[in-house]
Amino acid sequence: MRPYNINDIADYVISRLTSDEEMPLIHLKLQKLLYYIQAWSLGINGRTMFNGKFQAWVHGPVNRTIYDRFQEKSLYGFIGKEDINTSNECPSTEDADFIDYILDNYAGYSGTQLEQMTHKELPWIEARRGYAPAERCTVEISEQTMLSYYAAQWKEING
Repeated sequence: MRPYNINDIADYVISRLTSDEEMPLIHLKLQKLLYYIQAWSLGINGRTMFNGKFQAWVHGPVNRTIYDRFQEKSLYGFIGKEDINTSNECPSTEDADFIDYILDNYAGYSGTQLEQMTHKELPWIEARRGYAPAERCTVEISEQTMLSYYAAQWKEING
């Protein structure tokens, strides 16, 4: 595994999820799925899946690069196959299997459900400390906190 460009992993997620017409993908959901891919990669593998930090926004973790890429769609705008870049680097088979594992566990949730989940977890809570619930916040979520929090969750899941 190596750090990929976040846009390449976003394109992989878009490609995988938009092949199923019954599972619409909105910008908000893409942001949270990318967050969970990164968080669990840190927690399970001890390293990032891609280059890119997440900020503790009101609606949960947001990566600014991906936000800017899909800015015209708003957080509730639909993302489809037409939004995939054609010059992306595909993840290795091992990394694709890992991403698929995360998607299998999280893609069934709506963007709003994923947002609510992140709001109950320490990495987002810690980064938002001192901010009112609806106050704008651009504090980066600590990758060290993500690593320790999700490593503990992984240990608990696996006994």
